[in-house]
Amino acid sequence: MRLGVAGPVGTGKSSLIATLCQELSDELRLGVITNDIYTDEDARFLRSAGVLDPERIRPVETGACPHTAIRDDVTANLLAAEDLEADFGPLDLVIIESGGDNLTATFSPALVDAQVFVLDVAGGGDVVRKGGPGIARADLLVINKTDLGVHVGVDVERMTREGRDVRQGAPVVALSQHDEASIRTLTGWVRDTLAHYRTGEHTPVDPGPMAPHFHTGQDGEEPHLHTHAHGQDPAHAGQSA
Repeated sequence: MRLGVAGPVGTGKSSLIATLCQELSDELRLGVITNDIYTDEDARFLRSAGVLDPERIRPVETGACPHTAIRDDVTANLLAAEDLEADFGPLDLVIIESGGDNLTATFSPALVDAQVFVLDVAGGGDVVRKGGPGIARADLLVINKTDLGVHVGVDVERMTREGRDVRQGAPVVALSQHDEASIRTLTGWVRDTLAHYRTGEHTPVDPGPMAPHFHTGQDGEEPHLHTHAHGQDPAHAGQSA
């Protein structure tokens, strides 16, 4: 199974992947692919963490906006995954990390079978309410660095609750590297998703460009959740993700 990990810059994607490798490498055959625009910084970080054989961590330099290589033209990542599988296969799980992008970044289902979108509390408690395809419709939303909430004035419980509301009950994990229970929840989700993938019960889903989002209230109205379930609202014509 190929698992994509996307999210804005600095949300802790690489640290999350390091945690998954550390927790799962004894039971699963793993490989990792990282994406950076012009460097292999994330790959070097993971290799230095010592959580996986360095040869199982492969960098891709996208040379353009990060979402290009995970959604528009996934060739470089597909080739990297095929090389990993040729060198170390059979593999149970290949984790593909997007370069840090914005709230619209999602993986093509031609590249990954499931995807995780990562936010962190230091980015602000309101960011989850802004929605976007990754937040609303990725297979899992991770709200990371929850231990920082008290230091940045973020109500983590509220942020997590609002994440579940935006996702209409789809899975949300509030994660801290210092909280073993949250790490078990994350790894348990990965194991369950892999089990469903192996039995054919999991189908890759394209989160798509539009997602539920909040419109600012007008004439004294409260902000309200708005969706485009079937096509784009005329008011948004010309806007792209």
